[in-house]
Order: sequence, then structure tokens, then C-alpha cells
Amino acid sequence: MRDSIRLALERSAELTRNNQFVKAVQVAESAFERADDIEHGEIKQWLTDHRDDFVHAPGETAR
Repeated sequence: MRDSIRLALERSAELTRNNQFVKAVQVAESAFERADDIEHGEIKQWLTDHRDDFVHAPGETAR
């Protein structure tokens, strides 16, 4: 996937962790709209692989 889309997903996770849900959805939605068919599959996999990033900072373990 393009770096711009990955960065948008990472930003969406950061916003979610900071309780800025509306902005997080706007950022993620923008990434989804820019993605092509191949990237949609990559986004789905990224979201699966990084689901904890939406609750904990990357590399932070659950308490």
C-alpha cells in the first residue's frame, strides 16, 4: 500500500487512542476512498495486524 495510506491509518489509530473518534474516522475514510482494489485487501490485513494500535501505542503491551 502507498505510504500515504499507511500513514493515514497510523494517524487514525493515534487519534482513536486520544479519544478523537470523529477525526479518526474521517482520516481513515479518506484513506479508504483513495485506495485501489489491491490496497483495500492490504488495508484489511493492516487493520487486522495492527488492531491493538487503536488501543495501545505501537510496541506498548496490554496491562
